[in-house]
Amino acid sequence: MSAPILPSGWKPHPAGGMQKTFLFPDFQTALEFINRVAAAAEQEGRYPELHLGWGRADVGGLFLSDSGLAARIDDLFFRR
Repeated sequence: MSAPILPSGWKPHPAGGMQKTFLFPDFQTALEFINRVAAAAEQEGRYPELHLGWGRADVGGLFLSDSGLAARIDDLFFRR
């Protein structure tokens, strides 16, 4: 059985599904991104794991069925 194809830059999550780390120049920008991801996830009825650190935001717990949300999260990152 072949491994599933994940969206660009997304990696397998240890508990299943996929995860991605996004890097930022500071804490505030990462926090603003996390808030936008949370709003998008709420709209879609999905609840990823979100972890915030200085200059980074980790999004995990998405499954292959959440590929649309993963693409939306990538779009939020590139449109900041």
